[in-house]
Amino acid sequence: MSIEFSKYHGLGNDFILIDNRDRDEPRLDRDRAVNLCDRHFGIGADGVIFALPAVNSETDYTMRIFNSDGSEPEMCGNGIRCLARFLADLETTQGRETPRSTFRIHTLAGTIVPEIVADGQVRVDMGTPHLLAREIPTTLADAEEKAIDRSIDVGDCQWSVTCVSMGNPHCITFVEDVAAIDLEKIGPLFEHHPAFPQRTNVEFVEVVARDRLKMRVWERGAGITLACGTGACATLVAGVLTERCDRAATVELPGGPLAIEWSSGDGRIYMTGPAECVFTGRI
Repeated sequence: MSIEFSKYHGLGNDFILIDNRDRDEPRLDRDRAVNLCDRHFGIGADGVIFALPAVNSETDYTMRIFNSDGSEPEMCGNGIRCLARFLADLETTQGRETPRSTFRIHTLAGTIVPEIVADGQVRVDMGTPHLLAREIPTTLADAEEKAIDRSIDVGDCQWSVTCVSMGNPHCITFVEDVAAIDLEKIGPLFEHHPAFPQRTNVEFVEVVARDRLKMRVWERGAGITLACGTGACATLVAGVLTERCDRAATVELPGGPLAIEWSSGDGRIYMTGPAECVFTGRI
């Protein structure tokens, strides 16, 4: 079987994009996706994203994603920016008279709406954050309570964490020096901690200023990545909840900055950042 693909990245968080609009299920299984993500024997990526048909009249397309370990996350912030750019490029090359700049994307986390703005970046309405312990899910608080500044023992240390769901689970901890964190060692211990029954993404965050946060991430199912869009959104929410930052801030990731806003008007999270095509090919 021959498959055409495109490789995109958002701040170094990279994905293989496949046009899957002719069928409702991904044309590759999880094992094949894992093989394609291998950086030595495959194409190399943090995940494979499939652009599928809409599920109803309220959406334009559907997003499915397999992580590099074969797991399927509910959503991916950098990934959906890449998907929006991919879809816009597809519609342009296939002769759509007026290519869309806004897409209503069905995901396992609900409908997400990315918009390609004037400077070429992609602004995404990420929806509202979920804060109750049962929504994340985590056992660090009672089901109907918020897990804000809760203590957890991981490795040989006790950490204070705040938990947020952006449709996928995040555990955020604020530290003095984010560069000093041994992410490769501590990340998997957080991800698989029994307090997170569906595993978790974990973000380590240094507050530089009230409108500037520095973050490193261990992603559930992908490990260390250069950027995480949902993680940046969850980080801002945690910063606001713990009174460490303003409702709009730049989140600096190893791959570059994202502009995040938690609107006081509608309570929704807006993320703005780049998405770029690296190359296309056939495998």
